Amino acid sequence: METSRFDFISPAANLKPGYFVKIFLGLVLGIVIGAAGFWYLNTADGKSRVQGTSEQVHNAAKSTGDAIHEKLKVLVLRPEDIKEDLARSGQVVRRQARDAGKAIADATADARTTTAIKAKLLGDRNLSALSISVNTTAGVVTLSGTAPSAEAISHAMLLAMETDGVREVISTVQVRPPTKQG
Repeated sequence: METSRFDFISPAANLKPGYFVKIFLGLVLGIVIGAAGFWYLNTADGKSRVQGTSEQVHNAAKSTGDAIHEKLKVLVLRPEDIKEDLARSGQVVRRQARDAGKAIADATADARTTTAIKAKLLGDRNLSALSISVNTTAGVVTLSGTAPSAEAISHAMLLAMETDGVREVISTVQVRPPTKQG
């Protein structure tokens, strides 16, 4: 095997001819894009956009910090509270209260469900909304009162079941035929 005095040249010399041209063009394109970005950020429009973005980030960080501080205050987890508890009893105990927002939303949903069922009962001429009481708790509807027949109870339960937010219907409605007025 013959050796040449050019054997010391790296394998990069064996690359295709257009390889270095592509690298050079990529480098030039990167420099041009970087220069254009630098120029834009130094224009008035670029500076105002950067300033506006900076203010948005600052405001978001401030409101997040305020929200965390409020949460610590509500949960009584501020350092002063911790020191006070430790001085008084030697320990710090906190129990997480149930999320009040969820409880309020559930109560609102139950009230909407009850109202929707009552409206359906009022709109049905075969049922007396005055003689059937509706109560909703966590999506469970309880119907109570009186109805003229078992079919009327079935119909009232169907109206309740077809209402959004209802998971279950319990009926304690009793059959009481209408009294005849003489």
